[in-house]
Amino acid sequence: MYNLLDKVNGDSDIKNMNFKQLGELASDIRAFLIENVTESGGHLASNLGVVELTLALHRSFDLENDRLIFDVGHQSYTHKILTGRKNRFSELRQPGGLSGFTLRSESKYDHFGAGHSSTSISAALGFSEADKIMGRDSYTVAVIGDGAFTGGMVHEALNNCHKGLKLIIVLNENEMSISRNTGRFANLISKLRRSNAYLRTKIRTKRLLYRIPVIGTSLYKITRKFKNFFKNILVRTNYFEEMGLSYIGPVDGYDIGKMENAFKEAKKCGKVAVVHIKTKKGKGYEPAEKDPKSYHSIHPTKMQGVPFGRVFGNILTDMVADDDRICAVTAAMGLGTGLESFEDRYKTRFFDVGIAEEHALTFSAALAAAGMKPYFAVYSTFLQRGYDNVLHDIALQRLPVHICIDRAGLSPSDGATHHGIFDVAFLSQIPNVEIYAPVTVESMRCILRDTLSTNCPIAIRYSNSCENPEIVNEFYIDKDFTRYGVRTNRDVRNMENVVTIITYGSITERALSAARKLNASGTETQVILLEKLKPYNECAKRISELLPKSGKIVFLEEGIKNGGAGMILQNELIKYAGSKRMMNSDYHLLAIDDSFADPEYKIDLYKYCHICEDDVIKAVGNNSEETIYEPSYDRRYLFA
Repeated sequence: MYNLLDKVNGDSDIKNMNFKQLGELASDIRAFLIENVTESGGHLASNLGVVELTLALHRSFDLENDRLIFDVGHQSYTHKILTGRKNRFSELRQPGGLSGFTLRSESKYDHFGAGHSSTSISAALGFSEADKIMGRDSYTVAVIGDGAFTGGMVHEALNNCHKGLKLIIVLNENEMSISRNTGRFANLISKLRRSNAYLRTKIRTKRLLYRIPVIGTSLYKITRKFKNFFKNILVRTNYFEEMGLSYIGPVDGYDIGKMENAFKEAKKCGKVAVVHIKTKKGKGYEPAEKDPKSYHSIHPTKMQGVPFGRVFGNILTDMVADDDRICAVTAAMGLGTGLESFEDRYKTRFFDVGIAEEHALTFSAALAAAGMKPYFAVYSTFLQRGYDNVLHDIALQRLPVHICIDRAGLSPSDGATHHGIFDVAFLSQIPNVEIYAPVTVESMRCILRDTLSTNCPIAIRYSNSCENPEIVNEFYIDKDFTRYGVRTNRDVRNMENVVTIITYGSITERALSAARKLNASGTETQVILLEKLKPYNECAKRISELLPKSGKIVFLEEGIKNGGAGMILQNELIKYAGSKRMMNSDYHLLAIDDSFADPEYKIDLYKYCHICEDDVIKAVGNNSEETIYEPSYDRRYLFA
């Protein structure tokens, strides 16, 4: 199907191609990516933008000896194609299939795993220092976007770069992270483009002087001293040169020849070099070029309804009419967390701080201390970066910051780096924090409004899914969403031998599915839904009021078991339940057991984690044989 791509089996094949053939190969790769990623879902715009850059890197370095490290790793698809993984793209972003990021266990050419932003230079620096100690003659190349440069780790790593390291940093400037880049550093990067003519003249002068016999080298050194003297008087050096790094660029990210020359210059400079490449997200695919935000990450299926992240953003925007002290904070994820409407209407109270979760949390803490009402919207898996800021800057000072946690729960398509399964466990250990988990639109609205004037930190977690009408009908038949804390779908308080499934979050659909099967088999079953978890003593007291006289209890949790809600509530329920035996021998906790939920083979992720419907049924001893897992929940309300 692809004239040149089908003939490429390794770097030796592309190193023997001329530039015309490389252009045809780039077209093949783009067609392949568009065909496969629009089918499987994945990061499209970012990968289309770096096809030529990746080809130039593979041609310029020996990846059997040198290392190529992609920041985030979401732009590594061309790299995967060139390193023998082309035939696995039908499994892209499936549990046990081809990862959407770099993954060490997947290929020897993925030298460092990724999934989060701003880690590549720290990792590349570590490899370079190790090579220096061991006397290895290897180059390490970090490929990082300008959006990731807003992350603090980047500058911490740059602060530790020094001469004598074979480290090259490729700054891929496309003016986008997911939302458009903001902040002073993003503006600085754009200004560096203006120095292109100066840099070309600098390189040509150096080459000319070096060609002069005998005195050429000395003449160049003298000329450089005079040049630096006058430049320091007349022109400010750029950020990288001030840090003692060599700066080359900007270079056209679609001219392979120019990029290869830039990499050759970087190898010769004798110190850590920054090669500035200019690319465009979505290159070669008109819809993605026009709207790179929408094509940053595409999904293989459409959801039935509005995802909770967007619901949150719309509700928060409406709430400003009630309190003009409300502020919205995001770490470069305004689009991903549904805050576009808030930004459009209230620009002066919308803060995109770049990829800087730690700063966002402490910044929010200070906003709260100054009398504002900050709402920090963040993915669960990115909140992990700010643990100390939540503990030290927010909770310890009991500041009323709302942490709105999107993408809570498993992320089957993105994998272990994006599973939101730890937030309940680590937030539960922090005093003063209340934790909510709405699964309906109206309960989310009530929680946001009820906690508007709170005097403590609030964590509100929700999945990347839509409201399921079945959940509304099961738990809110009275439509009284103000009573959102602990709800049951059946009144079984005066009954005996009733199975009780306790759950929260998006896995509620599976709990209801298991309950249907148990009820159909003659086992009386109720489901208790928790939309407020912490304070746990309050939650446990309310649960105990809904328990039957006897029967087994299954706590079903889409989160880590150790330190999670199920483990904490088991201890709390003993204080309130009439029978300690019920809380011990008859209490079954189904959660993710000491695992990153990262299967090495293709399998339904919930079955792999032992938190599917059949696991609930097995826990109550209702079946004697191994059953085939056939989920009966409604997939229309979940992302694949």
